[in-house]
Amino acid sequence: MSTIRLFSATALTAHLAVALSSCSTVKVTKTPFGTTADGSAADLYTLTNSSGMQAKITSYGGIVTQLHVPDRDGQTADVVLGYDRLSSYVKASPYFGCITGRYANRIAKGRFSIDGREYRLATNNPPNHLHGGKVGFDKRLWSARPVSGLGRAGVELTYTSPDGEEGYPGTLDCKVTYWLTSGNELQIDYEATADQPTHVNLTHHSYFNLAGAGSGDILDHEVELFASKFVPTDRTNIPLGELQDVAGTPFDFRRPHAIGERIGQRDAQLSAGRGYDHNWVIDGGGGGMALAARVRDPGSGRVMEVLTDQPGIQFYTGNFLNGSNVGKGNKVYRHRYGFCLETQKFPDSPNQPGFPSSLLRPGETYTHRCVYRFSNR
Repeated sequence: MSTIRLFSATALTAHLAVALSSCSTVKVTKTPFGTTADGSAADLYTLTNSSGMQAKITSYGGIVTQLHVPDRDGQTADVVLGYDRLSSYVKASPYFGCITGRYANRIAKGRFSIDGREYRLATNNPPNHLHGGKVGFDKRLWSARPVSGLGRAGVELTYTSPDGEEGYPGTLDCKVTYWLTSGNELQIDYEATADQPTHVNLTHHSYFNLAGAGSGDILDHEVELFASKFVPTDRTNIPLGELQDVAGTPFDFRRPHAIGERIGQRDAQLSAGRGYDHNWVIDGGGGGMALAARVRDPGSGRVMEVLTDQPGIQFYTGNFLNGSNVGKGNKVYRHRYGFCLETQKFPDSPNQPGFPSSLLRPGETYTHRCVYRFSNR
C-alpha cells in the first residue's frame, strides 16, 4: 500500500531550497594566501560558477584579488588590478580590491562631533582622513567562512573593530558577505552594529579594467552614471556642501561617454580631482536597489552594471596610478589603468548636515548591498 506524504507550504519551500542548493553551480574552495608580519595566516577563497566567472577573495582586508569574466567570444580575463602575493598588498597597495572602513572616502581635517563631543582621526590623506585611517579595514585580518545559498555561494567575513580604533568611538561588529551567483553577479552585503554612536560608511574598492588588468588604460571604456547631480569638492576633495546638476558639465554621464572623451577638459572640478574622483547622487538611490552605473569595454564587449541601495557612487579614474605598482604577472599599472565605482554615503557626511546621515546608534543596524553584474555584447 502506497503512502502519501503531506507537506506544509513552509516544509515544501524548505525541501525545494535544499534541492536547489544541492544543484548549485557555484563552488567555493579555500587555499592558504601567506602570512602577515605578525605571523597570522591569511586564506584565499575561490568562487567559481558554471558560466566561466571566478572570484578570488582573501581574508586579509576582504580583498578581491582576481575576478575572471567572459567576453563576447567566451574568453575570460581577470578584470581587477591587484597582486599575486599577500606581501605586496601589505607593503604598498592603493586600496586594490579591498573593504574600506570604518569610513570610506574622506572626512575633512580628520574630525567630527557626535552629541557635542569631538573625535579626532588620523589625517592620512593630508589634511583629511581617508578610508578609515592609517590601519583601516583594508589592512585587517578578517575571520572568514564559506557560505552557500540558492544559485550562489560565497565567503562571509567578520571583524570586530574595538572602541577607539583609528579614533572612532564604540565597538563596531562588522559582517561583509561576498556572493558569486550563477547569473554572473558579484554581490556584496554589509552589516554592522555598534555599542556607542559612531559613523559608518563601508564600500568595496576594486580597480576595474574590463579589457583585462594591466592591458592598458581605461580611457575608451564607455560609462553611464544614472545620476542627475554630483557632489562638487574643493582642491582637497572635500565637498563644498552643495549638490550640482550634471547638465552641461563633463560630469553628465546620463548617456554613455568614453572616460577619455572629456577628462582632459579645462574644468575646475576635473582639475581639483586630477580627473574624475567624485561622488554622484544616484537617481532614486538611498532606498531600494537602483541601477547606479553601467560600463562597457568596446574591445572585449564586457559590460559591468552596478546596483546598490546607497545614495551615492564614487567614480575614480586611477588618477594617482603612476607605474610604481607592479601587479599580477609583473604587469605595471600606469596612469588610468583602472577605474573604481564605489557605492556609499557621500564624502564627509559626518560634517555635512544636509547629506544622508552616516551616524549609527546602538540598537540600529547598518546595511548596504552592492551588486556588480557582468554580461557582454
